[in-house]
Formats: sequence, structure tokens, C-alpha cells
Amino acid sequence: MTQADFLRSPIPVPRDLPSGTPEGPDRFFNREISWLSFNWRVLDEARNPRVPLLERLRFLSISAANLDEFYTVRVAGLRELVREGNSTLSDDGLTPAEQLQLINNDARRLMAAQQTVWNRLRREMEQADITILSRSRLTRAEESYLRRYFSENVFPVLAPLAIDPAHPFPFIANTGFSLALELARESDGRQMQALLPVPQQVGRFIAMPGGSRFLRLEDLLLMHLPSLFPGYRDIGHCAFRVLRDSDLEVEEEAEDLVREFETALKRRRRGSVIRLKITAGAPDRLRRMIMQELEVRPEEVVEVEGLLGMADLGALVLDSRRDLQWPSFTPRVPERVQDHQGDMFAAIRQKDMLLHHPYETFDMVVRFVAQAAADPNVLAIKQTLYRTSRDSPIVDALCEAAEAGKSVTALVELKARFDEAANIRQSRRLERAGAQVVYGFTQYKTHAKISTVVRREGGQLVTYTHYGTGNYHPITARIYTDLSLFTCDPALGRDATKVFNYLTGYVQPSGLENLAISPLSLKDRLIELIRREMEFARLGRPAEIWAKMNSLIDKEVIEALYEASQAGVKITLSIRGICGLRPGIAGLSDNIRVKSIVGRFLEHSRIVCFANGQALPSKRARVFISSADWMGRNLNRRVETLVECLNETVKDQITSQIMAANLADEAQSWILQPDGRYLRHLPAGRDDLFSCHKFFMENPSLSGRGKAGSRDVPALTHSTD
Repeated sequence: MTQADFLRSPIPVPRDLPSGTPEGPDRFFNREISWLSFNWRVLDEARNPRVPLLERLRFLSISAANLDEFYTVRVAGLRELVREGNSTLSDDGLTPAEQLQLINNDARRLMAAQQTVWNRLRREMEQADITILSRSRLTRAEESYLRRYFSENVFPVLAPLAIDPAHPFPFIANTGFSLALELARESDGRQMQALLPVPQQVGRFIAMPGGSRFLRLEDLLLMHLPSLFPGYRDIGHCAFRVLRDSDLEVEEEAEDLVREFETALKRRRRGSVIRLKITAGAPDRLRRMIMQELEVRPEEVVEVEGLLGMADLGALVLDSRRDLQWPSFTPRVPERVQDHQGDMFAAIRQKDMLLHHPYETFDMVVRFVAQAAADPNVLAIKQTLYRTSRDSPIVDALCEAAEAGKSVTALVELKARFDEAANIRQSRRLERAGAQVVYGFTQYKTHAKISTVVRREGGQLVTYTHYGTGNYHPITARIYTDLSLFTCDPALGRDATKVFNYLTGYVQPSGLENLAISPLSLKDRLIELIRREMEFARLGRPAEIWAKMNSLIDKEVIEALYEASQAGVKITLSIRGICGLRPGIAGLSDNIRVKSIVGRFLEHSRIVCFANGQALPSKRARVFISSADWMGRNLNRRVETLVECLNETVKDQITSQIMAANLADEAQSWILQPDGRYLRHLPAGRDDLFSCHKFFMENPSLSGRGKAGSRDVPALTHSTD
């Protein structure tokens, strides 16, 4: 693909732009199609010539994994609505059945594009001495190596199955991958159907000696069918992969929430098949048998010309080929923490500190909790846990603190999708250590990211608080851009304590001094602030909103933004993923600009800045960080936080550095058009396009700079034109 082809790559749109000022449903983009559009942008990074080869392969793998999860959750939910006869309209006026049809058409185009990208990447990889072999291209030495490998590493875990009345069709788990076989007995030609599940315990791509040539596991299995089915020959075969409904339902009145979730997880494993991908040209008898046994309809079947299970391609991002990946990057330790010899509490006492991950290391968050666990002056630690790593150093520290006799309270969210089982394990570990573990609300997810440490200092108790925009997950924190606010501000400490009391005792917090929280007040606060900006516009004063988030879909918030645009408020939104708002439409959203940044790091932080009567960026601005995207689920059905940043250095860091750089980015930005397309402009031969990711990797944050704070930070200008 040439650079020009890349720039013209099509982004599907849900419908044509209506003539005149849109009304009713035409004021919104469809949520599901907007998500698919985001995944097209992810895929486009896989064919972006400015991205290193194996990073492009990683983007292809991510786009495939994203699409799998989209089907197992979102499409599964829509399909259930259709089966129930539910015809409730989406905000853009579509029934569930109409949405499924649009999704099906767009997703099939997306999957075809993924195959095209893979074929191109595969050729480029060969030129870089990374080869995916077919069986016919193996050398004799490689065949000999594979015989030993099969015997020692694969054969013991296989379970070949004849399919007949005595051997019923087996259960195939979600994302399960299998070979279906038609076999004929050598002695008399009698035919048999069989199934060979491809074991997930063995890597999908088998490295030959030397580590640059690979064979797919399914090809290895086909090579050794005679040893699996002796006396039979292969007369036809195909591969197939299933996706199952992975939505999780629990009884709100369950007596034991942990046991109820364990039962629900078992039910989810056996959810109905919602999509069957099968290799093109499969023998008719095998295809019919698979469809009948899995109870799938023709519209739920996708024939694939090429590679099944593209999410597995991430395994080919080889550690040995760093030359084909992004240059290495080591996150910074904030200079202020270094000035205090690693003492987090001393650094926070100096003044509020905002860290920008992954550019500043997430290890500082771990250190905050670990230092509290080891400090004899610390009396109590409270922590929310939505997602964290398997061997979490934060959970280690909480267990250490509890075992040392400190009061430890952990809010573990069991409803964190696909992390439910891991969170159950963590909660039991914490309980064994002596921590008080609670699970929040049955009807709401607790998505807020808060830690508090109560420390005795000079005869009084001081509360140190961490508010985050992302999860307490050291692994994802290496690639997700998020913010961590550390403070010992008494008001923010009192607010955090009231939120924990709400989570543990169900008592609604009263008299919050800074925070707004979902589902009680966050949406109202946002809309109030948007309308306050409208008043500045009507008075002829500067009125502007900068906001950054993952998704914008809440209808009431979108309507408030439309009203603000019509009142003259200049609004610039950086929305990585789903956006239901139509920007740039005369009479509706003339003053709204929407961009999406997709690049080396996953944009994940939630920020909103209000000009407050003076052009942004300014010292007068009101600046907030949040755990919440602007979606109905976050604003109405989750516990979330919206924190106003009052420290002047922190405010300056967010407005003049973080937001200004995001809004000035050219290298990784897509601009949303009124008709739903996302366009980007990457002029050939231009290597000087401004990249916010590159800027953040090269420049320290303001509030963490300690004694180096007098050094100049490169000035950034931003225009909303």
C-alpha cells in the first residue's frame, strides 16, 4: 500500500448526512457503528508506513481481539433483544435488528480488510527474515525437528474425537479453535467425521531452530493426522472458531455475591454461540454438521479466506527483533520524588503532584501503597480495585499492611468484565491477610480509582489521597495514558473518606467539598459547568471547553454541548473511541471539533477544562480529572469521581502541557467529519508533524519537577480552527 492509499483508506459511516439542521435521531451517531469506526482506525495503524513493522502487526492483532470482544458483549446483547422481540430504538433511531444488520455488513468488510493487511504484512515480514511457512516449504531438517516437537509438546495434550452417536460433539469454549475432519478408512473406504480441538496450551506459531521461521499449529496437526487417526486418510477438512455470548448476569438479591459470580462465570463459559468463523471452501457435510451442533444460523457464519484467529498474531511481535518495534522508552521517576530520596509522603506534603503515565512511572503509585504498608506511623489504608495484575504489587502491599496490624479496607469490584475470576482470587487473598474486603453495590459497578492513607504526624492525623483516571494495573499502565493526582489536601481527604463510607455502608455522602460522584451528582455537575460556560459566552466573555475521554455517548450531555455550541462556546473534544455527537453542523454544532488520537500509547485519561471567562489555557480555568467517560453507564450506573484540580501548577500542567499537546497533535490524529467519517492528513515526506506522545516522552511534567521546576517547558500553542 502506498502512502496515498493509506491516506484515502475508507472509514464506514452509518448513514448519509441529512440536509439542513438535523433533528431527532439524526442528531446522533450510532454507538455500535462508531465503535467499529474506532476499530477501523486501529487497523489503519497496521498499514501506516510510519509505524515499525512488528508494531503494525501488533495493531492488527489488537483490532482482531477488539472485534472478538465487541461480538461477545455488544452484539450478544443486541441479539438477545432481537430474540426477545424488543424493538426499542437507539438514540439514532434504529431497532436492535437494524443495528445488527449494519454491524454485520461493516464487520465483514473489516474482517476482509484485516486479511488484506495481514497478507501485506506477511510479505514485509519475509523481507525482514520472519517467515510463516506452509507445509510444502519445510526443509527435511525442519520436518525432523517438528516430529520431535509434536511428539514431546503437542501429542500429549491433544484429544482427537470421532463424531458419532457414541461420541457426541464436544463443547467448544469461547474463542475455541478446532479442525473438523472427513476421514476415510484405508481398508474399506468407510468414512468418518472427526474433530480435533486445537489446544490453547500450545503456542499458535511454532518457531523453527533459529527463531525466524514459523509454522502454524494447525498445519502441524494436519501433518500428523496419520499418527492421530491411524488407518485413516484425510479426504477433507476445515478449521473453525467460535465466539460465545459473554455477558454476565447475576441475581441482585444473591445471599453470597462471590458464590453467585462464580456460578455466573460457569454459565458464561457455556454461553450460546453468536459467531462462527470457518475457512472458505469447507466440505458441505462438515459445514452442515458444525452449524447444526453449534446451533448457529447462516447469518452468524463468516467464511474466511485466510488466517483464523488473528488476535494470536501478537505472539509474532518477537523480543529478538527490537529493530522492528518502537524504540525503547523508560518512564521517568519524578524529580520531586528523587529530591525527597523516594519518600512519597514528603513529596506530596510539598504540594499536590500530578503524574502522567506512562511517561512518569506507575511505580510511584505502587510505592505510595508499599511505603504506607511499611510505615509504622500509618494507621489505615483504603483502596478501590477495579482491574489489577495477576501478581499485583499493590495487593501485595495491602496484604503486608493488614498482616502488620494496620486497618486495611479494599473495595474489590467483582463486576469488572473479564476480570471477575481474577478479582475473586484477589479478594480471598486479601481476606486471608486480614483486610476488610467489600464488594460495593450489586446494581452499580465501582469504577472510581481512589486510595487513602491515614498517617499520624506530630500529634494529628493526615490523610494522603490518590485519585486516578486509570486502573491500579502495573502492566496496562505501561501503555495506557492516565493521570495520578497525589494530595494531602484535607478537603479531598475528607471527600475520599465519605466515598469509601458510601461504598462500605451505603450511606450517601453529604457535604462533599470538591468531588462530584456518579450516580449521584457527576452528570449534574458536568451539565451545570457546561451551562455556566454558556453564560460567559452570552456576556461576550471568552467561553471554551476542552475535554478528553474514551467515549461520549450520553444523550443529555451531548444535548448540553449542542446548546453550548449554539450559544457560542468553543468546544474541542479529544475522544479516542465512541462518539455519538455530530460536530461541525451549521445551527447545531458549528463550534464543536472532535478528534481521535490513535498511536503508540492508548489514550485513556479523562480530563475536562472550562475557560471560566478567560481564553484557554489560563490560570483562571477550572480543571477536572475523572474516572468516568461521558456514557450512560458511567454517569448513571457506576460509582465514579470527578475531581477539581486547584493547585496552580497542576492546573497549568493539564491545560498548557497535557491538553494543549493532545489538541495540537498532528501525527496521530483523526478529525471527525459531520457525516461520520474520520479523516487524517499525513503529508508524504513530512517527518516534523507534531506528536503528543513523542512530546510527553521527551519532556518532564510540571508538577513532579521538584527543584528543577525553574526550567523552561517548550511552549505549545493550540488553535481550535
